[in-house]
Amino acid sequence: MSDQLIRAITKDGLVKAAAVSTRGLTERARQIHKTLPVATAALGRTLAAASMMGNALKEDGSSLTLQIKGGGPLGTILAVSDNEGNVRGTVENPAVEIPLRTDGKLDVGGAVGCEGTLTVIRDLNMKEPYIGSVGLLGGEIAEDLAAYFVESEQIPTACGLGVLVDRDQSVLAAGGYLIQLLPGAGEDTISKVEGSLMAAGPVTGLLAKDDDPETLLRTALSDFELEVLEKRPIAYRCYCSRERMERALISLGPEELKGIIDEQGKAELTCRFCDNVQHFSREELELLLQNMQKKS
Repeated sequence: MSDQLIRAITKDGLVKAAAVSTRGLTERARQIHKTLPVATAALGRTLAAASMMGNALKEDGSSLTLQIKGGGPLGTILAVSDNEGNVRGTVENPAVEIPLRTDGKLDVGGAVGCEGTLTVIRDLNMKEPYIGSVGLLGGEIAEDLAAYFVESEQIPTACGLGVLVDRDQSVLAAGGYLIQLLPGAGEDTISKVEGSLMAAGPVTGLLAKDDDPETLLRTALSDFELEVLEKRPIAYRCYCSRERMERALISLGPEELKGIIDEQGKAELTCRFCDNVQHFSREELELLLQNMQKKS
């Protein structure tokens, strides 16, 4: 099944929820960045979360960036989503290997670290983006995101994220849910949500049985009647282009660009999010430099 996102609301209007299945895009990220299992799991969880949060931005051309700096061996984890839920991402140290937890699972929290911050940047095409940041709780990402929504946006939130990695290091399943209380929800609603999630169990177990995000959401909120608002395909999507890479070269300034021409005679730029490589010959670089000098 292709990657999908679903958005729903309970019939009583007290709970809104989103869920994603992201096996394909997480596997694409693994192949691009050559991540080892714990990095695959951490990046995959971050991509799933960013997709759900980005899709909540309804303005065309808006984007959401999720940045996690936990102080652990993985370094900075970054995921960017467009307003449809398509994502791209990167992890600073993709080849990290650390021991499994005592329960035999990948130690994502240990690899991410908890001495740092989770930052959300919403770019709504206004003068300044909205930036919110909270300290990490444990580096497992889902709990940290739930804390972000409570602390930074005062929205009671439950988040579940999971990535299953196969013996050959490929991605077996990936995805998650984001469940939030709406105004008017009381203690009884909170208790129902908590009871449903407890009965459903871990996200990875649900995804292993069925990676349809609608099934995931209906299982996670089994005590509620759901009305599906949206269901759409999502993908790993990068917006890099040769023109953007040209602008990156121009942004270096005339002196640095001349240094590249003199020392290397050419340039090769690789997108940090995907495997797009663009080559610029000496002639192309000299033309860029001439155009810059004409404008200055």
